Amino acid sequence: MMTTALYITIAMVMVAALLNVYRLIKGPDAPDRVLALDTLYINAIAMIILLGITFNSRMYLESALLIAVMGFVSTVAMAKYLKRGSVIE
Repeated sequence: MMTTALYITIAMVMVAALLNVYRLIKGPDAPDRVLALDTLYINAIAMIILLGITFNSRMYLESALLIAVMGFVSTVAMAKYLKRGSVIE
């Protein structure tokens, strides 16, 4: 029962990631693309955590934390670039 729920959830997260990639490519302007990229890395974190639960490994959780930190920093940098035109003042 648990494995079936995990496989269904992995499939749903994959569909969400594909929709985010579509929005990343087709987005009407830059803020929409930044938001799609932000949501895409959140889906990647969810996928990695689900794979960690499936394979019963803690290494996946550590990599999910690393992706979360890097995704947050990149989102802040992109938002600052779109607002001011430069990242470092």
